[in-house]
Amino acid sequence: MGALGFFWGGFAALMPDWQARAGVSDAVLGTLLLLSAVGGMSAMAAGPWVQARLGVRSLPLLATQLGCVGLFAWLIGSPLALGLVLLWLGWSMAGLDIASNVEISHREAETGLPLMNWNHALFSFGFAMAAGLAGLARRFGAEPGAIMAVIGVAVMIAALATREDAAPQRPAADKTAPRSLPWRVVIPAGAILFFAFVAENGTESWSALHLERDFQTATGAGAFGPMMLGLTMGLGRVSGQMVAARLGEARLVALSAVIAAIGAGVTAIAPMQGMAVAGIAMIGIGAAVVVPSANSLLGQKLARDMRALALSRAWLIGFTGFFIGPVVMGLIAQGAGLRWAFAAIALMLAAILPALAGLMRRPQL
Repeated sequence: MGALGFFWGGFAALMPDWQARAGVSDAVLGTLLLLSAVGGMSAMAAGPWVQARLGVRSLPLLATQLGCVGLFAWLIGSPLALGLVLLWLGWSMAGLDIASNVEISHREAETGLPLMNWNHALFSFGFAMAAGLAGLARRFGAEPGAIMAVIGVAVMIAALATREDAAPQRPAADKTAPRSLPWRVVIPAGAILFFAFVAENGTESWSALHLERDFQTATGAGAFGPMMLGLTMGLGRVSGQMVAARLGEARLVALSAVIAAIGAGVTAIAPMQGMAVAGIAMIGIGAAVVVPSANSLLGQKLARDMRALALSRAWLIGFTGFFIGPVVMGLIAQGAGLRWAFAAIALMLAAILPALAGLMRRPQL
């Protein structure tokens, strides 16, 4: 998960360069980002088939494939090239993300340790580190293609750490699981995930452009946006487990959504760069625990034999927001500016509250 965040952090921090090199408007960039959604959803659909055939080679091969995307970032110089890279990026990131989360879930069941929050924190810390380093390198004149090539090689090296000589022995899947889905709990949980992912990836993709364009900052300073988001999300996820024990998952999601919505509003109206960065930090702190806590709430509503299928379908609904967020923000930015795009993010985050209320009203199944 750390390598996945490291790659995406570097790519997102260089978004102003990709837009400039492709020579596209905000609306076209948002549309091209939709290709990452196409690739990502395809990878999600094919994920079980791919993992079944690759076995223990899934993580190293999928991580190596993602690293190769960084090498091909050199070719971005037209809308077509950017679209193809984004398509491959979406496929590679989603494939590795799914495989990683499945493996983490298996390890949690085998060890009894709460590993999900920690691994998602590694994603955020890797994202923050890469965004900061990419911005610094860009500030000193490094070529964006060269930066991504270095990041790609680093991800390939990290892929070696995921190698296993043999598949661990795990119990066979339960073939008696019910076929009908409890949509009355899946849909509100999926809505919470959807709004959270819209805010997260929309901010990751557009915060650097917002800082550099609306505040006329120096080249590379826009990386403070995604870097701050990743750092605060990482810290939020590390501490989320302890806070949830005190407040409960439902109160934690509600409080987090309010904090993140206020942060998006601050980012939208900020008169100076420092205030906008503070708003982005609030988005990160608030959005950090919404996804894992929503997963826990959904799991608590379901019997054991219903959880796997219900969680996968809720994620399928929710993860579309990860890809749609940047597209919607691009369309809004083209017509009204990025400040209004972040105002829309605030509304999306506020919509988590009625979705949460709908989930909590459902009886346990």
